[in-house]
Amino acid sequence: MRIGTAAGRPLRTRAAAAGAALLTVAAGLAVRSVVGGEFAARSGTALYTVLVYTLVVVAAPRARPVMVAGVALGVSWAVEFLQLSGVPAELSARSWPARMVLGSTFDPADLPWYAVGAALGWLAHVAVRAIGAPARDR
Repeated sequence: MRIGTAAGRPLRTRAAAAGAALLTVAAGLAVRSVVGGEFAARSGTALYTVLVYTLVVVAAPRARPVMVAGVALGVSWAVEFLQLSGVPAELSARSWPARMVLGSTFDPADLPWYAVGAALGWLAHVAVRAIGAPARDR
């Protein structure tokens, strides 16, 4: 099976999305360690959704970008609203990975930043698809 064939595209898409996920984590850690403050908090919130976006693409490489953006935004908002229950705070107090994935405190200011992250993921996904599509598919 050639990577350039229709059958090989999901594998290539998954690999690219996995690479993008690693770059997203690196970007989040870099911003947090270098910049800090409000900018780091808000960009980290948007990058969280970008990371969820890339993981959805890994799981469903043929999904349309608008659907992936909707799922990533929905997951991010669901995690944020789950923080109202106190369960993430309890888990975060016991586990660093839980703190990174679930957070601990509900912040309504995060909600629009998740939408920014979903939009950035969608924009990057559409751009990469346009660049990688054969001329007949554009």
